[in-house]
This record gives sequence, structure tokens and C-alpha cells, in this order.
Amino acid sequence: MKTSLIKVTSLIVLLISVVACNSTYTPKRKGYFKIDFPKHEYKLFEQPGYPYSFEYPVYAAVLKDTTFFEDKPENPYWINIDFPQFHGKIYISYKDIGKNDLNKLVNDAYNMTYKHSTRATEIVDSAMHTPNGVGGVFFSVGGNAATAKQFFITDSVRHFLRGALYFDASPNEDSLGVVNNFLQDDMKHLINTFKWK
Repeated sequence: MKTSLIKVTSLIVLLISVVACNSTYTPKRKGYFKIDFPKHEYKLFEQPGYPYSFEYPVYAAVLKDTTFFEDKPENPYWINIDFPQFHGKIYISYKDIGKNDLNKLVNDAYNMTYKHSTRATEIVDSAMHTPNGVGGVFFSVGGNAATAKQFFITDSVRHFLRGALYFDASPNEDSLGVVNNFLQDDMKHLINTFKWK
């Protein structure tokens, strides 16, 4: 009885092994989904009463920012440039230099960027000046920081504006890198077409 039970068990194990070996194995490829990027095309943001204008992508929407950490924004000129296709936004905050100290605004912009240094592999800042008289600094943050692209621009007399690109996703430099690079071109176009009123 014991011998026949061992034979039957051995036969079942052998049959399972033979059947299992005939199944097709397909390994999973390592990589990320291909993203089809739209063509870079722009339209003008020039709303009455706003102290600035600029060009932004046709595949984005400008939304009025209604909250700032559960409070109202300090003025009505805070906006978000929404990229629904990429689940990302450029958060734009505007400050009137007459009501604020320019050095403090610049230091705050640097401090907000360098708060990401715990997750960043590098932070590169680049001074910029456009033909429209707009000057400022563009920040590229490497690594798995919450935001990889930030900037501030000012006329040094009346206006100060800060922008930061965030995604509705966990920060991952590898998967977000191509989208960050694509939207960086749009951020730089926004800056280069930016005008104070």
C-alpha cells in the first residue's frame, strides 16, 4: 500500500513537472511607458487686471489659485498652469515688491528650493535675463525631489513672481525625467515671453 502510494505521488509530481515545463514564459521588460508628447505650440495669457502676460502651451490650462495651505492667496494674481495630460502643474505666486522686501523674496525663493536638498542629488541655479527686461534664476533639481524645475523672475522694482513644477505622483527621477525635460522647454518659453504691465 505504501509503495503504491509513493508510486502514484511520484507519477503526479512527474506529470505536473512535464506540464509546467511546456508553458510559455514571457519575461517582463524593464522600462517605462512611452509618452507621446504634443507639439510645442503656445497661446497668450493676458487677462485684464493682471500685472503680467506670457505665452503658455495650448495643451495646458491656466487656473486661478484659490488656496494657499488652506488660506486664501495673498493677492488675486496667483495662478496654476495645469498640464492634465501629464498630471502636473506649475504653481505661480506673485508678490508686489512695494509690500515686500526684494532681498527677503529672493532669499525665500532660494530657501524653498534648497529645502529639497535632502532628496536632491544636485541643485543647479542659472541666472537669466530676457530681452523683455525680465531677470531671475532658474533652478534644476536632480534626484527624487518633489519638484525638479523652479524659477523666480523680477523687475527688481515692483514685481516678483515664483514658479515651481509639481506632479501628482511620487517623485521618481527616472520616470518623470522625460516629462520634466519636455515641460522645462515650456517653462523657459513662458519666461522668455513674460512681460510686466
